[in-house]
Parts: sequence; C-alpha cells; structure tokens
Amino acid sequence: MATAPPLAPRTALTETVLVLGVSLGASAVWSALSLVRKLTAEEGLSGQVTSMNQSVTPDQPWLDLTHQLVGIALALVPVALALHLLARQHERPSHLIGLDRREPLRDTAIGLGLAAVIGIPGLGLYLLARALDLNTTIAASDLSAAWWSIPVLVLAAGQNALLEEVIMLGYLFTRWREAGWSPVVIVVASALVRGSYHLYQGIGGFVGNVAMGLLLGAVYLRIRRTAPMVIAHWVIDIVAFVGYALLVTRVGWLS
Repeated sequence: MATAPPLAPRTALTETVLVLGVSLGASAVWSALSLVRKLTAEEGLSGQVTSMNQSVTPDQPWLDLTHQLVGIALALVPVALALHLLARQHERPSHLIGLDRREPLRDTAIGLGLAAVIGIPGLGLYLLARALDLNTTIAASDLSAAWWSIPVLVLAAGQNALLEEVIMLGYLFTRWREAGWSPVVIVVASALVRGSYHLYQGIGGFVGNVAMGLLLGAVYLRIRRTAPMVIAHWVIDIVAFVGYALLVTRVGWLS
C-alpha cells in the first residue's frame, strides 16, 4: 500500500488549524459566544433551553426534509476533506484511521461497550449539572411530527458521529503526531477541543464531553480504529435524539 513521508511539523499544525477552522473549531468559537450570552442572561442556565435538530419550515414538511438532508450532507464535507488530506500520505486513509469493515464484530462490541460506559454516567452528569444551574435544558429534538422525523434523527446522529470521530481522533491524532506532539498532549488537546464546541450546552456539557474525549482518545491510541468510536457516538446520539422525541411528552425531567 503506497505511503508518503509525513508532513513537516509546521505544515501539519497549519493544516489542522485550517481544517478545524472550517469545521469543529468554528463551532467551538460560536459555542463559546453562545455560552457567554446565556451566562449574561437574567435567567439561570437551567431555566434556558438549548434546542437541537430543529425544524426550519415546519409548515412545509417536504421543504423541511430537504433542509434537514442538505444540512446533514454539508456537515459531512469536512470529513471528506480530512480523508482527502490524509490520502496524500496513505492511498487508503480509511484504513489508516480504522474507518473500515475489516473487524465488524469487534468494532461493534467495543462501540456498544463504550456507548454504555459513556451514556449512562453522561445522563447522570447532565441531570446533576442542570440541578446545579451549570447546564441548560437540552431539547434534543425539535422536528415537526412528520413521517421522516425518526429517520432524519438517526441520520443526524450518524453525521455527528462521523464528523467528530474522524476529525477529532483519526485526522487530528495523525497530524499532531506528525507535528511531534506526545500522546498525552494529543489526547488532552483533542478532548479540550471536543468539550469547547459543546459549550453552548453549558458547563456540564463541556465537562462531560471533555471526559468523553479523554476516554475515546485513550482507547483510540490503543486500538487505532475510529470505527468503534463512530458506533459508540452514533448509538449515544440515537438514544438521545430519538429517545427525547418519543418520551418528551411522557417524562417530566426531559423538559
């Protein structure tokens, strides 16, 4: 399999800044500004609602569906960009970062295990942070009640999983290693970036996602495969998005 020499350290760092600047790094900046706005509002964080997966034109279901699908597709462009850039060093970048189907059973088992380890304590942290007025109330789905709502939520969860794990683990770990960073620095830096683009949720969202990033980063260093991380993230978001949509009118603490 053809490979090329690694990038020069300065080039590798510059490239990561640019990739983050058009993807999750930009989200981190907007997230920080969103948190400042919420912290300076008269109402406490727990009394404010952060809506996700919102309808754009609820009175026009087919147009709304188009908006949702286009949004998901455009959000995956940075994933394609990251893989394209990695292809300069490796002709099969999906193999380089372990985003392939070579080990489906092992990937699924690890992914489901990670989803349980992260998801259950994560829910407890969210409830605690909200009780301490450190987090907004998260409305994980605000789509209109159309026939396509659940499939779109599943696709949105998959988009989040691919975007975050390919860039935050597969791409950044490769480039930061080429830049000469130590494994510990790479894991911590990636986790902090991951937490920063969740600041819009509140302090609890930041802390929870930093913890998630530390765990996933440590596991990725060990197995060098993003596929299990994508599966774990996808499952967690499916449970959050679809579960909220189905239970919000039945479970009081969700709203």
